[in-house]
Amino acid sequence: MKGIVLSIFLIAASIVAINASPQKSSPTASSRTSTANGPDWWKHAVFYEIYPRSFADSNGDGVGDLNGITSKLDYLQDLGVDAIWITPCFPSPQVDFGYDVSDYENIDPMYGTLADFDNLASEAKKRNIRIILDFVVNHTSDQHPWFLDSKSSRSSGHRDWYIWRDGKGPGQPPNNWVSGFGGSAWKFDPTTNQYYYHYFYAQQPDLNWRNPAVKDAMFDVTRFWYQRGVSGFRLDAVDTLFEDPNLTDNPIVRPGKNAFGDPIEKNQYNTKLPEVHDVLRGLRKIADEYDAVLIGETWTADVAELNQYYGEGNNEVQLPMDFLFTMVNKLSPAEFRKQIAEINSASGWPTFVISNHDIVRSYDRYGDGKHNDQIAKLMAALYLTLRGTPIMYYGEEIGMKTTPPTRKEEVQDPIGRTGWPKEKGRDGERTPMQWNASASAGFTTGKPWLPVPPTYKTHNVELESKDPDSVLEFYKRVLRLRHTNQALLYGSYTPTNEDNPKVLSYLRLYKDEGVVVALNMTQTPQKLSLKLKPHGFTSARKLLSTGSSAAHRSELSLPPYGIFIGELGK
Repeated sequence: MKGIVLSIFLIAASIVAINASPQKSSPTASSRTSTANGPDWWKHAVFYEIYPRSFADSNGDGVGDLNGITSKLDYLQDLGVDAIWITPCFPSPQVDFGYDVSDYENIDPMYGTLADFDNLASEAKKRNIRIILDFVVNHTSDQHPWFLDSKSSRSSGHRDWYIWRDGKGPGQPPNNWVSGFGGSAWKFDPTTNQYYYHYFYAQQPDLNWRNPAVKDAMFDVTRFWYQRGVSGFRLDAVDTLFEDPNLTDNPIVRPGKNAFGDPIEKNQYNTKLPEVHDVLRGLRKIADEYDAVLIGETWTADVAELNQYYGEGNNEVQLPMDFLFTMVNKLSPAEFRKQIAEINSASGWPTFVISNHDIVRSYDRYGDGKHNDQIAKLMAALYLTLRGTPIMYYGEEIGMKTTPPTRKEEVQDPIGRTGWPKEKGRDGERTPMQWNASASAGFTTGKPWLPVPPTYKTHNVELESKDPDSVLEFYKRVLRLRHTNQALLYGSYTPTNEDNPKVLSYLRLYKDEGVVVALNMTQTPQKLSLKLKPHGFTSARKLLSTGSSAAHRSELSLPPYGIFIGELGK
């Protein structure tokens, strides 16, 4: 959601299929019993983000929908998914593709109906798959009835539900705050001769969370969906809920302009105010009544800041996303080891993501253009075997790549239209899911809302399901292992090879069981001597590997970008 950080990710780093064979059989995903049960079910769940416009189109209009998602639940179950996070599917003018909500308690007709949602929830429950909705807490659409009433007069019942102020003078906004999507964060409305505040687009006016009526209404939205079977929410843009009531100007951090031509400010007075945590505690209290989970879109500078979102006694967000992990945009064992250690020192449960709808896909960020499939498996082996909860992004499991528009006329994302050519927008990471090699990759029988990348012919679900060496089959195998191995489910994390700068390896230890994960992050063969005796083990036996990766007691050999996941023995 946050345009300010997107430029970090929209410059993709430039950085043979290999054999993946499990040594030990495990139940198929369709027959397994979900480990994601109990009050802390989210600790052992695998989450999967779905961008509904791009996942599966059931009616041929070129836009994905809820019935399309329902039709793919068997696929998601077989993959090993426990919960699906659906980005906003509420009624919306679609200025920001659903992140401008005009009704929090309904479904946008382009995605279906409430009955379709209820059917999706029912069918998902049969497959032990939970549903997480994306809750846009900071702002509404300017077409929401609350805002339409708010702008009607200075004395309207909803006037104080949004942030209205007089300008400094004729044609001058109240202060120097700029929108994350470009231009002033203030929009003049001639109806009442005042400005309203919008951190994002002008069509996304910020709610006034200092008004108790706003808090009560928004809390009631969560109850509405919990009672329809939702198991939690991903909280969008939580940092921006409050603003300095004195409207103090933000400091300019350095000379020059950003991608939108605006001064480069530090958002000191309109983001991350302490009152944010009061709201998070309130949302968590309701979530606990339903054994639900809250996932936070939490951009933080370090783990100390991340800890604030867990809250004292872990009474805020259970799963604040560690975006610092995504910013290790190179295959660096040292950098990953450092970031993993930091998140393991946090006060709450770790959450790992490597891509989402706002970030250039991991296939491009880590790939070198030649070994991308091998590297995609390497990244899967990393974030799916760590202590913590992973959140996958649709298409990651088949090696989908980012395909940005090449001409401004092709751009759908308003960020790209505003910032072109420095800022091309986020269309490239939101292209249709690649189901098969037929027209439009099997996503739709109509014209897809975004072009299907040419790689759909080589990277699609149908083709990869038949290839034991594919990225998809590797994802399935590592997820099956994750769901059945006690050490991977419950074990601690211990790094093992600080003396080898080219291999990232670690142990997952639980009671008298252990698993070693070793990842060669280079294009040259590597050997590794594991120090197992201090942990009560002497050898490693292969559970899952790629290529010629092998173990001789505690000695490992790894081919280029090789993966070894082994069971420890005494």
